[in-house]
Amino acid sequence: MLLDRLKDKFVELYGDGDIFTFFSPSRINLIGEHIDYNGGRVLPAAINIGTYGLVRKRADDLINLTSENIDLKVTVSLEDVKYDRAHGWGNYPKGVLYFMKEREYNIGGMDILVKGNIPNGAGLSSSASLELLIAEMANILFNNGEIPMLELVKLCQRAENEFIGVRCGIMDQFAIGMGKKNKVILLDTNTLEYEYIEISLGDNALVVMDTNKRRELSDSKYNERRAECEEGLKILQEFRNINSLCDLSIEEYNSLKSHISDDKIRKRVKHVVYENNRVNLTSTALRIGDIESLGKFLIESHNSLKDLYEVTGIELDSIVNAANSFDFCLGARMMGAGFGGCAIAIVEREKLEEFMSHVERIYKKEIGKQCKFYIAEISDGTRQLNNCALD
Repeated sequence: MLLDRLKDKFVELYGDGDIFTFFSPSRINLIGEHIDYNGGRVLPAAINIGTYGLVRKRADDLINLTSENIDLKVTVSLEDVKYDRAHGWGNYPKGVLYFMKEREYNIGGMDILVKGNIPNGAGLSSSASLELLIAEMANILFNNGEIPMLELVKLCQRAENEFIGVRCGIMDQFAIGMGKKNKVILLDTNTLEYEYIEISLGDNALVVMDTNKRRELSDSKYNERRAECEEGLKILQEFRNINSLCDLSIEEYNSLKSHISDDKIRKRVKHVVYENNRVNLTSTALRIGDIESLGKFLIESHNSLKDLYEVTGIELDSIVNAANSFDFCLGARMMGAGFGGCAIAIVEREKLEEFMSHVERIYKKEIGKQCKFYIAEISDGTRQLNNCALD
């Protein structure tokens, strides 16, 4: 059992005593890609892959961080929390604790061991999973669980933006912290208004397809795309009173697009406006159980991300095209920032083995490497576990 083994490791590292256990999921985004920083609506959900954490209070102010995934241990005093490149993954917990302390929440020393089963660099938001894990640990151990989860979500986004230096939107942290079993979250990233929508795939399963092409968000063209969208917004604001690109309807975009002379900028804006509309259409389809339309919207989304936003690449295009060529796949698309990482597909459950063999064969032939598959279940968000043993 995973938690039993982690407990033994924790005792080996830190000695006997009370141990608290936590789990923080990763996330998928069903649809609505690259619009969370453009004031759009997104449809993310927490999934059953994620990060486990064991923790114990200390009597002093030291934070000891150990990961079973990365051979780098970090120790830091709460009196001297600052970014240190040499601390690698440890900077994410440090950033969270830095801003919790700045907000004058109660913080104390902790011994922490983490173990994630999120594919590294796959675009399933392992960093946000770790951030919310640490925040909820500190919330439960030192603040009686009284800090609202939405406050922790905002704090963790700030840690990634300001401490790590990645200009991510709030979607990842929101989905991971606020997730609910069998529900997607219709989130307005502009207002943070949100609604849970039941997702029932019937005889189908949600498959995460890992290209095994590592994607480093901070090294990608993510910030470049943000700048292009900001340029498009600035141009259009001369002709329409809008605060974000997603304030525009498709009809409004079509009436204004001639003002954008740069073809590249015009394509970026078109993706944003049409993708935001696809989120609205998908949420309606989910409410009435129209899974076939969901598959169609996934395909449209990928094509837009490939042709208009240009963030896919040969690995993602290969794995998505292979998935969409399978008769019992309703639809597939890339997910996340792009340039590697993962894609998702809706596949008839009884045909999963055939589907994976089909995609793997084509992907290996075209790309020359193996891909991986994960059957994703929509799960609850970051939470304390009651010391139960998990497989």
